[in-house]
This record gives sequence, structure tokens and C-alpha cells, in this order.
Amino acid sequence: MNQIRVGLVADPASPTAMARAMTDLRPLDGDDRDGWDIEVLSEPFTLGYEDVETALARLRARAIQHEWDLVIGVTELPLRADDGRYLLAAIDPQRATAVLSLPALGGLRVRTRARHAVLGLMSGMTEDSSHDEERVPLPGISGRGRVLAGMVLANRPWLLASGLKSALVAALATGAVATVDSTVWLLAGSLSGWRLGVATIASISIVVGWIVVDGELWDRPADGSTEARDRSRLYNTSTLVTLTIGVLICYLALYVVNLAWALFILDPAVMGDSLGSSLDYGDLFVLVWFVASAATIGGALGTGLESDEAIRAAAYSKREEERRARLADERP
Repeated sequence: MNQIRVGLVADPASPTAMARAMTDLRPLDGDDRDGWDIEVLSEPFTLGYEDVETALARLRARAIQHEWDLVIGVTELPLRADDGRYLLAAIDPQRATAVLSLPALGGLRVRTRARHAVLGLMSGMTEDSSHDEERVPLPGISGRGRVLAGMVLANRPWLLASGLKSALVAALATGAVATVDSTVWLLAGSLSGWRLGVATIASISIVVGWIVVDGELWDRPADGSTEARDRSRLYNTSTLVTLTIGVLICYLALYVVNLAWALFILDPAVMGDSLGSSLDYGDLFVLVWFVASAATIGGALGTGLESDEAIRAAAYSKREEERRARLADERP
């Protein structure tokens, strides 16, 4: 059997895991006479400010180095065409080279979509190499939203809690003490629903802002070009959305734990007698709501944030810095 040697060059972490799950891909026609021998190489191969041709050239150099017949890059970065539209993929059939942008697949069923996309790219380049370079663009406005959703998913906001563990522990301790404080009960009872809602939004916003400042996560344009400014806006938006989701998850966890604690140790009737007012379990839920907001701020600002991979992973700008450093080290 004359096998075709295929190289999958993938960004580290999640893209590499996806690529390694694709080593069992087979031709669409089911004919194994010209099967694929797929090898995965985990390394960053492109930067956000580079044009697509640079990424394709770097991939082709890897193909020559490893003696691959065709090569596909799998990147977590958004790719843009010369006209400003975001790309799903860029293909150079004559050189058997392609690059796939995972964020362009959106935020749902990414692994399945990536598998189908890579399969299509491999089959297309295997069967026909007569075309010139091709670009597969996304539609304008909806394309940008799809890329943003994919970037947020790639940031894995649900893992942010591991980077905030000290702050979360401090918030839990603060909430446990505040729950049994009569002054806190009085203050919580004096607040209307909209004020409690504002307190929730404010507490989450303050913590997100603190993480951005403390972690130096805000991306600034490398130059004054429209493309650089647009890239920074996209990076910063994905960072803010990622952090907001992560902090909201922590907030809800804090609320649930404090509520369980309050239900276990407190009797609203007894607390009402102490305060000289009539209280019920509905007031307990309001109390925990207020305590969660106050403890979120106190826990985050009162504790230094860890220099954790989960914090750095929330920002594409930090991963971009790592790419630049690694690619610079590899240059002769």
C-alpha cells in the first residue's frame, strides 16, 4: 500500500489534543490503497499579526523537514484575508499545504467540526492539486461573532476557578462570617431587588477589572493600523467575555456554598427575634445574595491572584507573546 504522509502541525494544548484524535482519519472513498500516515507535531507556527502566506510558508518548511507529502496547520488564532474578512481555512493545493482556524468553527461541536474540516482538506489536496491558493472566508458580521465565540471557548473560562482558588477560599471564609452577622442581615434586608442586582454586576465587574490589571491581560495594538486595532479589540473582547463567564461561575459556586451553610446553621425566626423583626427563609436567600456580592469583592481584592496557567490562558495576547518568543528562539 502506497501511503501518503500527512503532517498535522497544531498549536499546543487544545489544538494538539484535537489533532491527535485525528490520526485515525481515512479517505472519504474508503479506498485504503492510498491511505494516510498521519503524524502530529505540537508547536505554534503562526502569529496573529502575520499574513496567511507566512503561516503557509512556515508549514511547508516543516513538511520538507519531516518529509510529509501534505501538511495542515491547526491554529487557535483567528485568520484574516486581505479584504478584512475572517477565514475558516487557507489552502495552497499546489504545495499541498493548508491552515485551519479553530475559532472560525464557532463555539459548539468544535472537535467534530474540526475533524470534518481536516478530513475535507486532506481529501481535497490529495485528489486535486491543480488550483491556485484558496481562501475560505466567513460572512462579515456573523463571521466575527462566530470567531469570538470560538475564541472564548478556546480560552476555557470554566477553568478560571483554578487560577482564583486563593481568592475563592478567602471569599468563602468572608461569606461564612458575614452570614451570621446581624448587621449584615439588617443591611441586606434594607436593599431592594434592583440594588442587589446592581451589587452583583458591580462585584463581578470589579473582579474582572482587577484580574485584567493585576495580570496585565489588556492587549494594545502593535501599531496604528486598522488591522492591529481590530485585532486588539477582538483579543480584549474575548478576554473580557472569558473572565466574566469564569467569575460568574465562581460567584454562583460561592452563592450555593454560602446558602448551604446558612440553611445548616441559621434559623430565620431566631434571627428575627434577635433583630426585633419577622424573618423567613425568603430573607435567607436575600442575605446570601448580598453576602455573595460582598465576599466576591473582598476575596478577590484581599488576596493576591496566582500566576496561574488558567489566568494566562484567558488572554490571547499572553499566548501571542509566548508564540513570538518560541518562534524567535527557533530562528537561526
